[in-house]
Amino acid sequence: MNHPMLPKIAIVAPGLDSPGGQGIQASTLASKLRREGYEVRFIPANPRFPRGTRWLRRFPYVRTLLNEMLYLPSLLRLRHADVVHVFSASYWSFLLAPVPAILVARCLGKREVLNYHSGEAADHLARWGKLVHPWLRMVDEIVVPSEYLKQVFVRYGYQVRVIKNTVDTSSFHYRERSPLRPRLLSTRNLEPHYGVGNTIIAFTMLRTRYKDATLTIAGSGSQHDELRQLAASLGTHGIRFVGMIEPSAMPKLYEEADIFVNSSVVDNQPVSVLEAFASGLPAVTTGVGDLPNMVRDGVTGLIVPTWDPLALAEAVAFLLENTDRARLFAHRAKEEVNQHTWAWVKDKWGALYAGHRDPVSEVSGQPILKC
Repeated sequence: MNHPMLPKIAIVAPGLDSPGGQGIQASTLASKLRREGYEVRFIPANPRFPRGTRWLRRFPYVRTLLNEMLYLPSLLRLRHADVVHVFSASYWSFLLAPVPAILVARCLGKREVLNYHSGEAADHLARWGKLVHPWLRMVDEIVVPSEYLKQVFVRYGYQVRVIKNTVDTSSFHYRERSPLRPRLLSTRNLEPHYGVGNTIIAFTMLRTRYKDATLTIAGSGSQHDELRQLAASLGTHGIRFVGMIEPSAMPKLYEEADIFVNSSVVDNQPVSVLEAFASGLPAVTTGVGDLPNMVRDGVTGLIVPTWDPLALAEAVAFLLENTDRARLFAHRAKEEVNQHTWAWVKDKWGALYAGHRDPVSEVSGQPILKC
């Protein structure tokens, strides 16, 4: 039941039809807030196309035009909210989804929260500054999920709140891997900045030592065909592409694996790592974005350089040859996940929505436009 004293929230974010962590985080947040008694309206930045027009998604410019034609009118639903919570990525995505929501919310006199998630923030703010900063100064609050992103915004004079990404640990079964098998899992989308090709090459190297090794790759993206061709050209058996997996099916995927691997070259605070931790998988990852704060090298996992498949293969081999250390990493990593549960963050969101200032991070920007 909705609580009449709580502010009404509108969440503007990618829906679950869109691959990526933002949609999962937004959906999880909306669900948890409703259970706390909030009235929540979810406005997808990627509304479903009408039946008979979905084939148009195959054409990028037509897809964008139709998406905006459906998305922009839906923002009128913001008039029913007290607080407008806008999830944001970088570059064109920022201009096409968050900016219209910010403008409409400002014109309607709503309190605005910009929840910025992209690991590409540093480059975005540096190269697109003139198109970005006016909108950042317009919102009432900027929230980021990591200390890494906070420092990026601090360099440009913004003081922001940090509220960590949330993982529903009740959905994932933690178990110790004994014995630890060479069953590798990658759950990053098939885009260049996630470096899945590096993971495939590393697996090929690893398989020369572990003939029964397997690699499951879950995700979709622009490199789908290219990565399949890479795997075929290497002639390596044991690689399985399973495509985009529904969030409800992800726990089973982690349950079947023994080691989590990640080769991203741009990142922030990936939920996939938290899911691996919650499932008991020791992790080997590159150290970009906030990853070194999540996977502390030699403490909760292993960090390897970017674009170094040999280092990734050797790190996985180290876990397989030192299973006690691997289990210790996984056990410590489970404690890390506790800081990403709803119990840990719900009061932070409640204070934010209620308009209580964060004593250590008041937003420096001021509104520059009123309708």
